Amino acid sequence: MIDDNTADRLGTPEIVDRDSFQAKIEALRAREKVHTREGDAIAAARRRLPMVKVDGAIPLIGTQGAVTLLDAFEGRRMLIAYYFMWHHPAPEQCEGCTWVTSQVRELSYVHSRDVTYATFCQGPYPESARYRDFMGWQMPWYCAPRASLDALLVGRRVGLMYIVCYLRLGSDVFETYWTTWRGVEAMDNNYRLLDLTVYGRQEAWEDSPAGWPRRLEGVDRMRVDGRPTAQWSRLKAGYSDDLGPSGH
Repeated sequence: MIDDNTADRLGTPEIVDRDSFQAKIEALRAREKVHTREGDAIAAARRRLPMVKVDGAIPLIGTQGAVTLLDAFEGRRMLIAYYFMWHHPAPEQCEGCTWVTSQVRELSYVHSRDVTYATFCQGPYPESARYRDFMGWQMPWYCAPRASLDALLVGRRVGLMYIVCYLRLGSDVFETYWTTWRGVEAMDNNYRLLDLTVYGRQEAWEDSPAGWPRRLEGVDRMRVDGRPTAQWSRLKAGYSDDLGPSGH
């Protein structure tokens, strides 16, 4: 939160009349439309990617115990799996994974397109399920043991955040797309909204005018007082962040 004294010292945009403002907006809107159309073209290319077969019998652990990758589809044709990084205890959890996962709420829209969304946690099930409950998340939640991760993420580094998309044809499973790092911003709406504001994300790498607020390099962007930001509201609500003994 920026106090009033600090706010008075921040840079601000030039003040102009309404017509001048509208002219600038219209010029920017033209660029925004080009950006939107390019995004549509990239999505079209994504839909035309080839796919690679994956063993649908790869084991996972869910609420009911041992299941398979095929089971995680819940009968739908497509599956979006978010690979959640794992740390212990709760304050040490990945702030990025907590950030994006906290924004996944209403799944009826993806379900209506024959798509299941699920989290594949890269940690032991009992502790990770307790973290899910502490955070109040409702999406399907699975643990992927190390051997399963090696098979699912072949050629990629185990332990990073990923979004991986799958297609089911009968009992055959295929991987159709994956992304990591900033690619997982597909799950985010906070940054998209902040990008619309005058000060943006307020991060050091952004191209902003002099005097605009920005967080310092090396400062956690998604942590407050040593925890992922979203944890504090759960603690205030009385939820326990005790994940039990570490399984690693």
